[in-house]
This record gives sequence, structure tokens and C-alpha cells, in this order.
Amino acid sequence: MNDLHLARRRPARLRRQIEELEESQIVEVWQLGFGRKNLIPLWVGESDMVTPAFIRHAAAEALEAGRTFYSYKRGEPELRDELTRYMNRLHGTPERPAPIAVDRVTVTTAGMNGLMMTMECLLEQGDEIVAVTPVWPNIFAAARIMGAVPRPVALDLTPQGWSLDLDRLLAACGPRTKAMFINTPGNPTGWMMSADEQRAVLDFCRRNGIWLIADEVYTRFVYDRATAPSFLSIAEPEDDLIVVNSFSKPWAMTGWRLGWLTTSPAFGETLGKTVEFNTSGTTPFLQHAGVVAIRDGEPFVKEMVGRCRVGRDLVHQALSALPRVEMVRPRAAFYAFFKVDGVRDTVQFCKDLLLETDVGLAPGAAFGPGGEGCVRLCFASSAARLSEAMERLAPALR
Repeated sequence: MNDLHLARRRPARLRRQIEELEESQIVEVWQLGFGRKNLIPLWVGESDMVTPAFIRHAAAEALEAGRTFYSYKRGEPELRDELTRYMNRLHGTPERPAPIAVDRVTVTTAGMNGLMMTMECLLEQGDEIVAVTPVWPNIFAAARIMGAVPRPVALDLTPQGWSLDLDRLLAACGPRTKAMFINTPGNPTGWMMSADEQRAVLDFCRRNGIWLIADEVYTRFVYDRATAPSFLSIAEPEDDLIVVNSFSKPWAMTGWRLGWLTTSPAFGETLGKTVEFNTSGTTPFLQHAGVVAIRDGEPFVKEMVGRCRVGRDLVHQALSALPRVEMVRPRAAFYAFFKVDGVRDTVQFCKDLLLETDVGLAPGAAFGPGGEGCVRLCFASSAARLSEAMERLAPALR
């Protein structure tokens, strides 16, 4: 009877969008390197520096003090206040010295969680989201989970660097376009949108009722100025703009999963409801560490950016001297994204390179149109580690 019952059992189904999700091609290469003892991992976007001691101690002290209870849905008031002051220091202008008020800030359990909640709030089945590529692949997966259709617009690689055809970007928007996603400074290319381009895009989205999602996680990692141009410097509080940010990169806090969104006040209220049904709020003792990171961490951020500048120049000098490599020196972020002559299947190439050199790189195919034939190397590591990686890679890339 039991066997007959099991035989007639109809299997339950997952949502189609979840069943059809493909594993990240970056992770596919990454898994091949698990357990390799001599590995130099340069495939993911993080430094080899641990989180600074003063931030770790702040979290430990808050934990010891018992800050383990449910927290405010949109974040601890102290952290939201600190984030507001921080962003106004970065993005205020003489004409608008304080464009951001605390009711526009929502703390999230990582920047990725903030992006996923944004997709939940905005996208429905059949909606389209236009995105500048090559780009971090998680944005495409988040859109597809909601049943939306990504519309990529590829940057062009020129001798001067990666370049956006603004007319082509705006022409990609149609009647089903619900949102536009722009990562600037860009992962993996280091491309950076100019302030004039930002004004043109923001005006276009206003006229056409399109949500604008700006991933500005790398806004501090710029090598010719103090900070990257930000949509926050030009937007009005009520604009349909969502700016994603994270503690992961500037303060070496990738494993902490702490981020924030800056939005209109009305959308912030909606986010508060969405937080309730995702995480019910961010860990309070980690939020206290976030306060300390912003309040006391500016010297560390400048050290991190200086370290990445050294890494960028070291990697660019080594790779650009190799005959098979086509690379421009990135203006921002902390990645070298370079073409290798003769490479078509970058996933297999990165796997072969890993087994041959014990250096882990990310395949350009993972980042969408424009990434074909390229590989990504994260240079947010020590000069010694990067020098060793360059020595290993050189014979394989000649």
C-alpha cells in the first residue's frame, strides 16, 4: 500500500523562475579551487585585509552588552543618522550642502538584500529592466526571479577605456521598461558615468516614469578624484531613484552583510514593510559596528583606496606588457577587466588557468554582453600577493 501510494505521488514544483536559475559562472570556477593550498584567489570582489580591529571590537562590545534583540525595521536611528551625515559629506554641493535627510535611508542586510527587496517592490512578470553591461551578474538573477526580462546595453572598449553610448542606452527603453540599472563606478570594468550623463539619464527616467536603480558601492574607489559622481548630488528627494550601497568594500566588511538604500521618503516606507517579510531587520550589534566604521573609519578608507591604487598600477604594468593581453587602466573600482587574445570560452579558460597557475580569476562571460573574451582580476590585495600572481600568470598569457 505504501509503495503504491508513493508511486502515485505527484511531485511538487518550484516556481519556474527559480528552477531555471543558473549557478553563477564565477562560483563555478571558484568551486574548482576549493581546497587548493597554494591558491591566490583574485576572483571575488574583496580585499585580503581583515576588517579593522576597531570595527570588530565595536561589534564584540555591543554583543557583550546584550544588543541581540529585534531592531528597527529600517535600521537603528544612530546608524541612519551617521549614514545621512556621511553621504551629505560625500555628495553635498555648494548649492545643495545637505540633499539627504534621514527619512530617505534604510539599512539592509547587505547590499544584495537591498537589491533583492528593490526587485520585489518594483518588478512584475513581463516587466523589463535595462542594465549597462558588463555588470555584476546578480542583478540579472534578481530580475529573473521576479519574472522580469533584463535588457542589457553593452559598453564599448576603446583605447581610452570603457565608454557608454548614451543614445543606445536610452533607445533600449520601451513601453515595458519598468527600471534602469546602472552600476557606477562599474564592476567589473572600472567604468565611471560622468555627471552630465547622470543628469541626462535622470531626466529621461523622470519624463518616462522609469525607476532608476544606481549601484554606487564603489563610489569611494576612484583614482583621480575624492569620490565618484553620484546621482544623489543631483536628484530631488521625491525622484524615483534607489541608490544601493554597502559596507563591504570601503571598510573591508564583506562577510558582515551590512548595506543601505537611499530612496525617496515614500519608497522608504514601502521598504520598511518589505524588510518585515525578508529579514525583520538587520542585526543590532552589527549596526553598532557600522556606526563606528563610518564615524572613525575615514583613515582606513583612504588607506584602502591607496592600497588599491598601488595594486591597480602594479597589475596594469604587468599585464599590459604581455602580447596577448588588451587592457586599459581602470579609472575606478578595484578590478582589472582585460581581453586575452584567442580566448572565446572564458569559463573554461579560467578553469584551465586555475589548474595551471593556482591563480583564481573570474570569467568575463559571467558579466553579460561586452564581457566575452575578458577575464576579471580583483587587485584589492597586497603588492606582494599581486606580484606573485603576476609572475604565475605571465607564462600563460604570453
